[in-house]
Amino acid sequence: MNITHRNPIQRRHLLLAGASLAAAGLPSLASAAKANAAASTWPSKPIRLIVPYPAGGINDVVARMLGDQMGQTLGQPFVVDNKPGAGATIGMAELAKADDQHTFAFGAISPLTLNPYLMKVAYDPMHDIIPVASVMYAPVYVLATTAFRGRSFADVLAQAQTRQGVSVATSGYGTLAHIMVEQLIRATGGKFVHVPYKGGSQLVTDAAGAQFDLLLANPFAPINALIEQGKLRVLATTGPQRAPSHPDIPTLAELGAPQANLTSLFGFMAPAGTPAKVVQRINTLVQELVQTDDIQAILKATDNIALHQDQATFEEVLRKESASNAAIIQKAGIRI
Repeated sequence: MNITHRNPIQRRHLLLAGASLAAAGLPSLASAAKANAAASTWPSKPIRLIVPYPAGGINDVVARMLGDQMGQTLGQPFVVDNKPGAGATIGMAELAKADDQHTFAFGAISPLTLNPYLMKVAYDPMHDIIPVASVMYAPVYVLATTAFRGRSFADVLAQAQTRQGVSVATSGYGTLAHIMVEQLIRATGGKFVHVPYKGGSQLVTDAAGAQFDLLLANPFAPINALIEQGKLRVLATTGPQRAPSHPDIPTLAELGAPQANLTSLFGFMAPAGTPAKVVQRINTLVQELVQTDDIQAILKATDNIALHQDQATFEEVLRKESASNAAIIQKAGIRI
C-alpha cells in the first residue's frame, strides 16, 4: 500500500486555501439563501404599486383593478401610489431606487425604451428595472382628416412621393407617434411633414377642422367620436394583429411598413434585485387575470388589447424596441 506523506507546510497551505475559498463563497451563498427565503415567504407586507400617471385615467383604472385582484390572491393589498410627471420618468425613478422587494410599477414601456434616449433620466432602464409582465397594448390609428383626398394608405404613400408631401400631426415632439413618422420617412423615402402638438385637446379640435392630412393617435373617446361622425377615417392600425374594432383595416406591417408598426404597450415592472421567483409569480398571476371577464370588459371598452407573454418574451420585446428607438432617434437627430 502506498502512503503519501505531506509535509506540514504543504498541509497548512492547503488548509488555508480551502478556508479562503469557503470564505469567498459564503457571501454569494448567503445572499442566495436570503433571496430564496424572502421569495418563499413573499409577500410579507402590503405591496406598493407605482402608477406614473394621474389618478382616474385608463392606466390607473386597470392598475387598481389588477392590484385589487392580485391582492386577494396573494393575501396582501396592493397600494396604488400615483407618481405622474416628466413623461412617466418620475415614477420609474421612484421604482428603480426601491429595494424592499414589495414595490412594483404599472405603466407604458416608453419610459424604458424611448424617454432615456430623449432626455436625462435618473435610472438605467436596462439594469435598474426588470420587465415583469405585459398587460395590454393600445394600437395607433393612422387617421385621415377630410383634408386628405385619398382613400387608402397606398394613396398616402403616393402623395408622399410628390412635392406636396403629407402633413402628419402627433401629440408631441419625441412621442411614439413622432417615432412612427420618422420610421415612415426612412422606410418609404417619402415626404412626411411632422406637425407636433402639445397635448390632445387642440389636436382633436384641429383634426375636426382638417388642419392637416393625417393624424397618428391611440383610440380614445374624442377620436372615436370623430370617426363615427365621418370627420376622421382609419387608413391603417398598428399591432401584432388587426384592431378588433376595425378588423377590415390592415396594420402597417401588412402594408409594408413594419418599422412603424408600433403600439403603446403597458405592463408591470419591478426594481432590479427582485427575486426571480417573485417576478415569475406576478407574471403568472397577471396572465391569468387579464383573461378574466372584468379585465377583458374594461380593455375592450377602451380599445386596449390584452397580451399574454412570459417574462422572457416581454423583456425581449423591450430590448428590441429600445434598440430600434435608439437608432431612429440618432438618425433623425431628435432631442427634447
